[in-house]
Amino acid sequence: MLTIKRVPTVVSNYQEEGLDEPIGCGRNCLGKCCLQVSKLPLYVFSSAPNSSKSDVFLSQILLAQWEERMERGLFRYDVTACETKVIPGPQGFIAQLNEGRHLKKRPTEFRVDRVLQPFDPAKFNFTKVGQEEVLFQFENGDAVDNSYFLERAAVDPSKAPNVLAINVSPIEYGHVLLIPRVLDCYPQRIDKESLLLALYMAAEASSPYFRLGYNSLGAFATINHLHFQAYYMNVQFPVEKAPTEMISLVGPAGVSENGVKVSRLVNYPVRGLVFTEGKSINDLAEVVANACICLQENNIPFNVLISDCGRRIYLFPQCYAEKQALGEVSQELLDTQVNPAVWEISGHIVLKRRNDFDEASEGSAWRLLAEVSLSEERFEEVKAYIFDAAGLVETKNGVTKAGEEKEEKEEKFEGTVVEPMVTSHFQEGCLVLQ
Repeated sequence: MLTIKRVPTVVSNYQEEGLDEPIGCGRNCLGKCCLQVSKLPLYVFSSAPNSSKSDVFLSQILLAQWEERMERGLFRYDVTACETKVIPGPQGFIAQLNEGRHLKKRPTEFRVDRVLQPFDPAKFNFTKVGQEEVLFQFENGDAVDNSYFLERAAVDPSKAPNVLAINVSPIEYGHVLLIPRVLDCYPQRIDKESLLLALYMAAEASSPYFRLGYNSLGAFATINHLHFQAYYMNVQFPVEKAPTEMISLVGPAGVSENGVKVSRLVNYPVRGLVFTEGKSINDLAEVVANACICLQENNIPFNVLISDCGRRIYLFPQCYAEKQALGEVSQELLDTQVNPAVWEISGHIVLKRRNDFDEASEGSAWRLLAEVSLSEERFEEVKAYIFDAAGLVETKNGVTKAGEEKEEKEEKFEGTVVEPMVTSHFQEGCLVLQ
């Protein structure tokens, strides 16, 4: 692994030239007042098809800088000290004990019954984050043949930068936030451009153990400022191992005209759709973004998991917060204080109480996640909305139960595997992080 021993000090153009700062709030934040006179590390990726990578990969740079921030004490706690285990059972749910995280993370400052809400600059947003939490800018080099990394680069004043920052309340090793166009102050509202950026990051990381996730408002996003989360975990998520059934579409070989294949999860507690392939990464991004936009505009909370180096996207419409508001969630589940967002739905469940962790079972995990899922009838209704918005037409035969879709993803993982954790393999029922 490449180790970056020196993380560049953030120095403005004016300081570098020995001049007085003409602007700046003095907080060295990500606001326009400070960011546009600063120099930050810059990772430039190539979006050209079949472009070759440089010898400095994204994962190596990301992890080196993340570890440096950990050494500087920028996190609210040491996530590597949290106990983690694989719960015995066919699903292999992963449980982590993170006592007090819900008390240390930032509180939610908006309504949970509206998926779309306007950005409020008075509430916490990522322009208020200190620049020391930023790992680097992440920009598309368009015509460049190879990706490259600069330790110091001026922020382009003509456009808002995409930045990668640490999550100061991490739930796993390398937990970061991808914040598209940070200065544009978009609310938590997905679009094709932002989803495509997340797919490029997944592809650039080139590791099957690096996943990105997205939570809409109402599906346990806690900050109304457009962002994705991501981290490393050297084990398959349970949802990645779950069998799927291909949905036969009007198009060649039962897939859409642009090559996107759609399946649905089976034998999993949360109903969801799985999008794969496509003639290009743009095709996959367009179909999934249209699906997400449909859910947003219909006020349906949802979560997204980007897996397999950006080649596989899981979409979960959910209703847990609605059930909470209606008093339909049992007190037993409410007492766990688990908010089932994208990571929990994918099978990595963060528990706050020692007793819940010690007694965690496949049955208790299944009961929690089953409350997240839409009913079969409601799921079919929402699927129809999604297909209409994404331009997908299901054949009269409906779901084709294709055996080849019931796959074990270990054999499909590709790319450069980064080994960021001391323990690269979980053993069922054993604690692996102490």
